[in-house]
Amino acid sequence: MSIKPWKIVQSSYIHPRFRMDTCELANGRFLDAVVFEFRAWANIVALTKDNEVVLIRQYRHGVREVLWEIPGGVVEDDEEPLAGIKRELLEETGYSADEFIEVGRLYPNPALQTNTIHYYLALNAEKTTDQHLDDGEDIEVQLVPLDELLGMVRRGEFPHALMVAALFHVLAYMDRIH
Repeated sequence: MSIKPWKIVQSSYIHPRFRMDTCELANGRFLDAVVFEFRAWANIVALTKDNEVVLIRQYRHGVREVLWEIPGGVVEDDEEPLAGIKRELLEETGYSADEFIEVGRLYPNPALQTNTIHYYLALNAEKTTDQHLDDGEDIEVQLVPLDELLGMVRRGEFPHALMVAALFHVLAYMDRIH
């Protein structure tokens, strides 16, 4: 028996980008499935010329904690992911870079979401301007030596799963995971 996509019998929007699909499964049963039609996301590990990683600390209301993260965010509808991550890096940190490498792409939660997250590595990042934060952002920028990054992950200092996935992709690309 092969697995088959569910048949959508009815689809309606609860809120813009939040859809409810009534689906018929291969076994004949019906299921209501919530789908979030989020825009693409992008995150970046930016390395300075001194081999320091540009990290941020930011409050995340869902868990009500301030978390270590890498810069990133939503790619706008009219943007390519690379343009979006360059914008996010500059807005959140004031840093820009001269080399960008896409190191991975994942579905953040394919059971509920339609979007893709793009992971980048930036080389030779340097501070070129002040932060330009959105109204809901309060972000602290900190530089951490690259050699300390894997230890931070191992100690659980990055509890955000999407950040760990990004760090894995970058560290694997750099052949730093042993």
